[in-house]
Amino acid sequence: MTGEDELDLSPAQERWLSEWARREHGSEFLFVTGYPMAKRPFYTSPDPGRPGHSNGFDLLFRGLELVTGGQRLHRYEDYLAVLGERTEPYEGYLSAFAHGMPPHGGFAIGLERWTSRLTGAANVRSATLFPRDLHRLAP
Repeated sequence: MTGEDELDLSPAQERWLSEWARREHGSEFLFVTGYPMAKRPFYTSPDPGRPGHSNGFDLLFRGLELVTGGQRLHRYEDYLAVLGERTEPYEGYLSAFAHGMPPHGGFAIGLERWTSRLTGAANVRSATLFPRDLHRLAP
């Protein structure tokens, strides 16, 4: 819908899509799905019906990415295939999968982003206890 073939949405595209969802569907929430695997973490499950794409999502709320998540790999062999020779740093993580893991998913929510949108704050740093940016690393 954005007319671009990017790996991720820009903030302007997130705002545009959110406005479209509000205008066309009366919703302040919009799920974006089918991101390229190159955009997602190594543990994200690929979409079996669309090679090169993921079973992941972002949830936009009032023009801002609020939640990222998706189905995760659950077979030990799939992790070995994805990681190749780089398994040593992940041995603790992989040990659980070597003994079996059911299909599962996960997500992460940006609580400061949620709070900033609910309160109408002009910037997410206004809703963050210890905000940091390129010029400020300490509270």
